[in-house]
Amino acid sequence: MIDAAVRVFSHSGYHAASVEEIAEAAGISKPMVYIYLGSKEGVFTACIHREADRLVEAVRAVVRPHDTPELGLWQGIGAFFRFVADNRDSWKVLYQQARTQGTPFSGEVADARCRVMDEITALVVAGTRLPGGERIIDEQEAEILARMVAGAADALTEWLLENPDETPESLTERVMSIALVGVERFNSGDVCEA
Repeated sequence: MIDAAVRVFSHSGYHAASVEEIAEAAGISKPMVYIYLGSKEGVFTACIHREADRLVEAVRAVVRPHDTPELGLWQGIGAFFRFVADNRDSWKVLYQQARTQGTPFSGEVADARCRVMDEITALVVAGTRLPGGERIIDEQEAEILARMVAGAADALTEWLLENPDETPESLTERVMSIALVGVERFNSGDVCEA
């Protein structure tokens, strides 16, 4: 039912989509949708929750404890872009439509974004720690870098979807290269002073 709802919402939009259309796409009766999820709002909220869970799990699934921190970060960012490329309907529901619906969905979307941000922050903080425990940059700077990477990833998803020649792997390489060059310049003291 949620798979069908994600497809319907992504193609029709929240306001134009009907519970009847969702039920038909799922191959069930309209009353069954109401029994399980209560209302169209309940269906949309369930879609946001499930798709956010899937995105977080996609990032977690590729990061292995024995990977180097840099590889873990690389894999996590790549998984984020791969999820978006492979799940366009999901992305439309999670970020394009849910953000524009206002309350009560804005809180659900904010929670989903925080969960994804927390995952990326953990990857960046771990990815800037050397094997001996010392850090490439301090933890606060790592958190700032994480916000930058997550913001770039969020902003670049639209660009990825609009540019079919770009792959999740090539975009990951671009983002990581820019981030790593920035860290190296920061550490060398080669930064512009205001």
